[in-house]
Amino acid sequence: MIGSPPSRFCGVVFATFVALGLSPSLGSAGDMPAAKASPNILWLTSEDHGPQMGCYGDTFATTPNIDALAAKGMRYTHVWSCAPVCAPARTTIISGLYPPSTGAEHMRSMVPFPKDKQMFPQFLRTVGYYCTNRAKEDYNLAKPGQVWDDSSAKGHWRNRKAGQPFFAVFNSEKSHESKLRVRPHVAVHDPAKVRIPAYHPDTPEARRDWAQYYDTVTAADADAGLRLKELADDGLADDTIVFYFADHGPGMPRSKRSACDSGLHAPMVVYIPEKFRHLAPPEYKPGGKSDRLVSFVDLAPTVLVLAGIEPPKWMQGHAFLGREPAPQPFVYGFRGRMDERLDLVRSATDGRYVYVRNYMPHKIPGQHVDYMFQTPTTRIWKQLHDDGKLKVAQSAFWKPKATEELYDLHTDPDEVMNLAAVPAHAETLNRLRKAQQALAAEIRDVGFLPEGELHSRCEGKSPYDGARDDGKYPFRRVFETAELASQLSPDGIPALRAAFRDEDSAVRYWAAMGMVIRGAAAVEAAREELRGALKDKSPHVRIVAAEALTLHGDAADQKASLDQLVELANWETQSVFVAVAALNALDAAGSKAKSVVDAIKKLPAKAKSPDPRYNPYVPRLLEDLVAKWK
Repeated sequence: MIGSPPSRFCGVVFATFVALGLSPSLGSAGDMPAAKASPNILWLTSEDHGPQMGCYGDTFATTPNIDALAAKGMRYTHVWSCAPVCAPARTTIISGLYPPSTGAEHMRSMVPFPKDKQMFPQFLRTVGYYCTNRAKEDYNLAKPGQVWDDSSAKGHWRNRKAGQPFFAVFNSEKSHESKLRVRPHVAVHDPAKVRIPAYHPDTPEARRDWAQYYDTVTAADADAGLRLKELADDGLADDTIVFYFADHGPGMPRSKRSACDSGLHAPMVVYIPEKFRHLAPPEYKPGGKSDRLVSFVDLAPTVLVLAGIEPPKWMQGHAFLGREPAPQPFVYGFRGRMDERLDLVRSATDGRYVYVRNYMPHKIPGQHVDYMFQTPTTRIWKQLHDDGKLKVAQSAFWKPKATEELYDLHTDPDEVMNLAAVPAHAETLNRLRKAQQALAAEIRDVGFLPEGELHSRCEGKSPYDGARDDGKYPFRRVFETAELASQLSPDGIPALRAAFRDEDSAVRYWAAMGMVIRGAAAVEAAREELRGALKDKSPHVRIVAAEALTLHGDAADQKASLDQLVELANWETQSVFVAVAALNALDAAGSKAKSVVDAIKKLPAKAKSPDPRYNPYVPRLLEDLVAKWK
């Protein structure tokens, strides 16, 4: 049985909650009930896999342990991770904040944690929980003090004080993307029997990778089984609420890194023992399912509710467990920079329809992310595209995106039939579009700033705190210009030309981006504004203007623009953010950048950066660029 928390915790509980603007939902520090009323909470997490599990009806999967947990617990059918890649997904979980609101959306990055806020295990520790993590963190936010009692390969509930309630996380990496390409590998699941989604070509490589994916999910399931056995052996199964979930969709290309259902849909099974059924939502039924919309931003407030803590109002998620959790009409996703490649995507779903908004539609979904191209399926898929051997649904990954996408998961679970232009779906499109726009405004989405400006505008503050000052981040003006820039309507060109004169550099950045997105005719119409932008005080504006003029300018424009891009790509004289952006622009120039390849070869691959997490990106981009002209 779980006893009272150590007495040393009790004296600080009330003061801490007052300081944070919170209150324990079960009473103040002086009259707190015994901690025997507090459940242990166990998270069993895994990486890079979706609901390809037996308990979700996938008969090809072999997942006996989680299937057994689902048989006595409940599975959630509509869970989105917010981010289709690990670091921002885990950042969402630990903070209870959307990474586009904190500046932590980019894979991998590092920004300060918002002022006067904490990561959710810190609240649990305040009321006596022993909190362990074994062992992956991978947060894009700097930790605001000690978060865990133990975050290491030795983390375990068994190390807590006698009778102390625990919150424990055990993460399995056995289903990680990297495991898909381990060779040699003896297949357990038969490649001949695997289902190939409509967006992938049916090749031996794709079949082998998908079959190996199923093998890795089985290995992650086995890890979860070991922990569940330990829990039972310790006599704690009746005192512990258990979650199982993966950090986003499958590690296969067009799932991982894609802000649609195939990249964001995660499995989640929750088991609530009988003694804590008062914490279950109304739909909880052993062996049942919930169609409630759940987002990873909801996990932090949910755990706080289970521990008897009122979630702070600044958390942006909503508890989905407890006596009467409010249903949510939508859940949301995003994609920012993926390793060395820039992008900006936002998405939303109501559980049936998926809406995707591409703010940089000229960038193809299959940009050359080095890590993704290590998977055999990615390489053969790209080769077949280059050879002109793909079907329409398969080739979309290698072509510019539509500004808006809309998919009906009931009739098109692979999301290959875009309904955004179908008149019969106009109401659905508008409803989801408004939901996505409303969230961006509500959280003051800072992803519309060039990444370097997330840092330069803050002046010692976190991007979250800095963005709440309209003088530092005029969100509405920036957002409206980004909306206009990414639409393809030609009547937007005059307004975008006027935006080059705006006092805010992010507005000017999107004005230039709008010309890149629209192509040659727009660049011709705004040639003088773009030439002027080559002298802009913001390097990010100069980079986009140079990209536009390199692609669609005359010989003089191209030379001046390429020379500027090479200068801005020098990591020793520019920030890592500017260098990455400039190298991406040189890559987008294609063969037109061949004239400066010798200068590119001389660019430094090492320099200072604000955090080691950024260090691999410039070397990868330089390697890709030089390889183009060998």
